Amino acid sequence: MALWGSRWRKSLNKDVEEFTYSLDFDKRLFKVDLIGTLAHVLMLNKIGVITNWEIKVLVEEIKKLYESLKEDIDNIKDSEDIHTYIEENLTKKIGDIAKKIHTGRSRNDQVALDLRLYLREEAYELSQLILKIRENFLSMAERYIDSPMPGYTHLQEAQPVSIGHYFLAYDSMFERDLERLWEIYKRLDVMPLGSGALAGSNLPLDRYYVAEILGFSEVSDNSMDSVADRDFVADFIYFSSLIFTHLSKLSEEIILWSTQEFSFIRLPEEYSTGSSMMPHKRNPDVAELTRGKTGKIIGNLVNILTILKALPLSYNRDLQEDKPAVFLVIDELKLALKVWSNFILNLEFNMDKIEKTLRNDFLYATDIAEYLVLRGMPFRDAHKTVGEVVKYCEDNSKSFKELSIEEWKNFSPLFDEEIFKLLNPEESIKSKKTWGSPNPSLNREVIKKKRQSLRDQKLKWELIKDKLPSIDKIIERVNL
Repeated sequence: MALWGSRWRKSLNKDVEEFTYSLDFDKRLFKVDLIGTLAHVLMLNKIGVITNWEIKVLVEEIKKLYESLKEDIDNIKDSEDIHTYIEENLTKKIGDIAKKIHTGRSRNDQVALDLRLYLREEAYELSQLILKIRENFLSMAERYIDSPMPGYTHLQEAQPVSIGHYFLAYDSMFERDLERLWEIYKRLDVMPLGSGALAGSNLPLDRYYVAEILGFSEVSDNSMDSVADRDFVADFIYFSSLIFTHLSKLSEEIILWSTQEFSFIRLPEEYSTGSSMMPHKRNPDVAELTRGKTGKIIGNLVNILTILKALPLSYNRDLQEDKPAVFLVIDELKLALKVWSNFILNLEFNMDKIEKTLRNDFLYATDIAEYLVLRGMPFRDAHKTVGEVVKYCEDNSKSFKELSIEEWKNFSPLFDEEIFKLLNPEESIKSKKTWGSPNPSLNREVIKKKRQSLRDQKLKWELIKDKLPSIDKIIERVNL
């Protein structure tokens, strides 16, 4: 019988039963549900609802059930949901004692707790994957800090940058992603249990004791919001969508750079596939699949926001659909981060082809305009002057290097022999003066700063790891 079925005269329609069934996906919450149940019964013992003898029996059976399910999650079956399965299983084992475990709680606040416990653990695991990919971006930045490459705007050759500077750009994105995850963790770190179905409990539940056992920093202030709130789920899926968006941007560049037309990189064999028909092909499947999966992740963000957009307070069954969305996103994100972390370290750059592209003198047009500015010409006039030089070169099929000094002086007397020193990529990036530019000397300082931020972020997340509860840590804590 369902936990709620005592007043029902008829059995639930089989199609409705299948339609409302959630155990297939929420069974992955078994560990956090047992952790939350353990903390709850310890609190019930503290306030005198469960005796000292009963708590010893409950703790022992909860631990046994956890060990059993950890070995084989497929044992979880034949119940409405994970909460029902655990209560029914414990009742079969120890009888009436287990009927006390739901005292003072509802599945509404129970699932809210489970999701927060689950996402706190997942946030920690994701933090470690993001820290790893950041480490690899910085390693690539150091490796290629002095290696020029063309930078693009509108997918048109724009100005020289460096390959190292390019990887630093992606590290900046993932640095923000990790900061965003930290903010999400702080919003997750609020304990909802004790809110009941929506209005709390008449029992003197010690919510702060439960929060302390479970390592929560705060206890929720409003019982209705506690059971209805899924902002943290939307936050998590938005965060994941943004990381996938960053990976998708990177994917698009990898795809372009690996084409014959660009030939900037050669795909490592262990991160590419061949064609079933064309023996010469090396396909960027990792990048293409990442680009494709991004739509699915963003679709789940739309999914959760659409679920939430018109729900009246407090709990509604619509919220059952939050779990498939967030579970899928987490699974895809963890795998993508693992793949890309090593993929980027194995990219092989075709420096000869990149060097040929850098011979396009028009890449240095902005450097020449600023050369004139440093000699006193207003920038707008300098821009116009260099534009006229470009037009002259196009009309006469010449490059900047092929112009004589006399031809240069025809456009401005400010030009002298120094102009030819500007027309190489190394000089272009070294001449940059602004913080955040591709100047290798400045970028070395940027890398020092970023490595310090990496160390700081690692330390913050290690402190979080120590707060995350487990069955064994809780049992050890209460000396049972």
